[in-house]
Amino acid sequence: MIQMSTHYPDATRIEPINRHTLAVVVDNEPGVLARIAGLFSGRGYNIESLTVTETEHEAHISRITIVTAGTNSIIEQIKSHLERLVPVHRVVDLTLTGEAVERELCLVKVVGKGDHRVEAMRLASAFGARTLDATLTSFVYELTGTTDEVERFIKLMTAVGLVEVSRTGVAAMARGADGM
Repeated sequence: MIQMSTHYPDATRIEPINRHTLAVVVDNEPGVLARIAGLFSGRGYNIESLTVTETEHEAHISRITIVTAGTNSIIEQIKSHLERLVPVHRVVDLTLTGEAVERELCLVKVVGKGDHRVEAMRLASAFGARTLDATLTSFVYELTGTTDEVERFIKLMTAVGLVEVSRTGVAAMARGADGM
């Protein structure tokens, strides 16, 4: 049988882009965060959320939680590059370990009077936000929740006088008895 050649290229395979949460355990030393951020930017990958803190003070170990998006092959490539960095001890894809517990904290400042003020208080109560500061014309609320809950809260507060937002980024941990 004769195989026909065609002028058309083979169909490209389209992979879905998924959001992944990565927990990275590293030595707490100068330049580690810059090297990890450089790994992402140098390859054109985006970091959607980044949180860092020292988790073992005596051992000088930090945990970096990174939220990023990409195809499965891109995520595998990111994890492989992270694992090869010298100060990195472990890389865990919390998205693959099952449903992880993810939370984000935001501080929201709302300015308004009259009906806007009452509506801001009602919305804050409905979302379970705490009032951290109140004046005759403004409130500062604290909300902890999933990224989606924080996004909804901010969107609704925009309509009643939102003037400032500060967010921590995602903190995440795998469910169950096993540790990292």
